[in-house]
Amino acid sequence: MTRSGRDYLESLRDGREIWLDGERVGDITRHPAFRNTAASIARLYDLAHDSEHTPVLTEDGTHRAFAVPRSYEDLVARREAYRVWAKAGYGFLGRTPDCMAGGAAGFAAVPHVFTTDAFDGAENALAHHRRLAEGDLFAAFTLTNPPTARPGSAHPGDDDPVVRVVAEKDGGIVVRGAKMIGTAAVFANEVVVGTIEPLAPCDTDRAVCFSVPVDTPGLRLVARTSYEAAARSVFDNPLSSRFDENDALLVCDDVFVPWENVLAHRDPDVTFRMWWDTPAYLNLSHQAAARFWTKLEFLTGIAILLAKANGTYDLPPVTQAIGRLLGKVAQAKAFVLAAEASCTPVNGGRGGVAPGQDISFAHRIMAGEVYPQAVQEIRLLAGGGLIQLPSGRDLLHPELGPLVGTYLRAPGSPAEDRIKLLKLAWDALGSEFAGRHEQYERLYHGAPHVYLTQQATQGVDACESLARACLDGYGLETGPRQ
Repeated sequence: MTRSGRDYLESLRDGREIWLDGERVGDITRHPAFRNTAASIARLYDLAHDSEHTPVLTEDGTHRAFAVPRSYEDLVARREAYRVWAKAGYGFLGRTPDCMAGGAAGFAAVPHVFTTDAFDGAENALAHHRRLAEGDLFAAFTLTNPPTARPGSAHPGDDDPVVRVVAEKDGGIVVRGAKMIGTAAVFANEVVVGTIEPLAPCDTDRAVCFSVPVDTPGLRLVARTSYEAAARSVFDNPLSSRFDENDALLVCDDVFVPWENVLAHRDPDVTFRMWWDTPAYLNLSHQAAARFWTKLEFLTGIAILLAKANGTYDLPPVTQAIGRLLGKVAQAKAFVLAAEASCTPVNGGRGGVAPGQDISFAHRIMAGEVYPQAVQEIRLLAGGGLIQLPSGRDLLHPELGPLVGTYLRAPGSPAEDRIKLLKLAWDALGSEFAGRHEQYERLYHGAPHVYLTQQATQGVDACESLARACLDGYGLETGPRQ
């Protein structure tokens, strides 16, 4: 059954080991670096648990993201659920609970991928999906190895910085090492630790994937600087004060993982195939694409409001800029709809259907290129007013307030409304929070040299055969031009 927001917040008070700015955090639901974002995620749970959106977000008492889609219509229903949560965070909460829920459903769709002669993780994958769905749990994931380590560069003993198996016991395994970029992990109930990159055959110790509760002894999350903590107020920082999902370094200090929580063990082939030979990655991409579409809609809405507030909306250059932005929104929408329309059977249909792989892969290229273009377009529309804004306290001051109101108002727009809009634009486009989001949209699918190479395998035969058909249709013996 779905949980309420209160249930979710209570689940975070479990003694988890979170570090920020050299200090261990106690209760993240009350800490000024995390409490507002935790409340924003709790609101997502309330929307699913008991609201007008419950029928869209849930099916048979569980969130739709946990369901294995069996048809095109199921994919559309899942996307509509993704969009409800994405709109609640204006697209700025990327790793919401529905993200890894889709990944777990992908594992469950093709459990035999986890079966090898040495270790059979099929039942564990099914149980993992069932546990998350039945408990309505928030699972995060962290898959990136520290930059000091590369596949095949095995480090002996304690010199290896990567999460690896250091011991096996009757009841499970002991792991040690680190993983990077645990986005939203501090807000999760469980964290899936694995690798999505290919490993060398010799990397058997690193070839492990498991899921553990965030409060597991020996597991530490070292959070990056909190934009929420630096926010002055919701008025001054409307996005970073409420939607900073944070990114953390995960450190395992001899963490014990029960066998039932292990999905892959000492098998480089399985740790790679579990993402690519199941619908897991495509499901993650589906959620991300729906969120990206929503985020571009929001940013374009800011651009329209700015142009109208500045009295420039009807100027031809501005109209053209708005047209380009709306075209990018339509492009993002088209990728989502096309991936759904080109869905393919999984495991001969026994695993349901998955969004079209070629469109899903191509989305990575589009999103990483379009997002910075859109941000730049809107910055130019906003003008220099973004960088000299007074604070909310200035507006409340008995002497400064009227002064600001006189000089920063615009025709038809009181100073407070205009400043509020510009502060929203700055938080989305120019703040440190905004810089993090631009980097996130460029790279959260992976490095371009990785996904562009992967894209090069999609549709090669069809493109090549069409060009070759033309070449085969003429030669030196062809007669004079008709």
